[in-house]
Amino acid sequence: MEVQNKNNQKVLLISFLIIASYMIVEAVGGILTNSLALLSDAGHMLSDSIALGISLIAFKLSEKAASSNNTYGLKRFEIIAATLNGITLLGVSIYIFYEAIKRFANPPEVATTGMLIIGVIGLVVNITVAIIMFKGSDTKDNLNMRGAYLHVMSDTLGSVGAIVAALLIMIFGWGLADPIASVVVAALILRSGYKVSRDSLHILMEGKPKDISLEEVIATLKQGDIKTVHDVHLWTITSHFNVLTAHIVVDGNKKVYEIDELLHALEKSLEHLGIQHITLQIESEQHYHDESILCEVEIEEPSLHHHH
Repeated sequence: MEVQNKNNQKVLLISFLIIASYMIVEAVGGILTNSLALLSDAGHMLSDSIALGISLIAFKLSEKAASSNNTYGLKRFEIIAATLNGITLLGVSIYIFYEAIKRFANPPEVATTGMLIIGVIGLVVNITVAIIMFKGSDTKDNLNMRGAYLHVMSDTLGSVGAIVAALLIMIFGWGLADPIASVVVAALILRSGYKVSRDSLHILMEGKPKDISLEEVIATLKQGDIKTVHDVHLWTITSHFNVLTAHIVVDGNKKVYEIDELLHALEKSLEHLGIQHITLQIESEQHYHDESILCEVEIEEPSLHHHH
């Protein structure tokens, strides 16, 4: 895991330097050629640079050890970074939609040759970065890396949009191709932003890991000498770090060593399901407990009128 994190950080740093450098080139090119497709792609590259920088900081912070103030360390910052990346993607797409609508009403003159050259170079840059990220980092299971990777992939689509728009204007004189290409790219960016935001917010809201079946977890807990199970909580701290707490009822006559052996067997089974941190509270059949599998405790508001 530590080696993978180091690889992720190295890839993010290389990607950040490449994207940030070309973002400046594309922004200047967009202004000189008066192309919204290029400017929107440059704006997206700016958000990419910010996103990659945030992701890199997140990996550094997530390495910090647990403390008395943060008992899980700062691992959750990685998910916060993914959320920021997703929201940034949504913001960029909405801004491109806004600018494109204005250009539909009054299509400006576009320097297509410069637009085409810059678009092609941008495509090569984005494909290079995407390959580096795909081959050298965990873009499948690490939500932080996936958010950064989706930024780069949607940027690649932005370059394709700029190239297609330039060719349509050059060949057919179709001035509307520039804002139309921008709208198509914005729609794809919007989709990516929604997915990353949805997945990261699900984790921040303590949602169940999507790749783990709660029914399978409960069935595992009920094996062997377990009488009943209740108060089950299953959530994710960060990528590759799922947590489970539950109350299990056993025969009150069991010895400590027998219970310890039982717990060890349960933890092994649960680890195979993808749960890394497990806390099980042992109760006897005489202990008062709710029969509900999930927590049914209601939160009471503190009284505003205290009498001493």
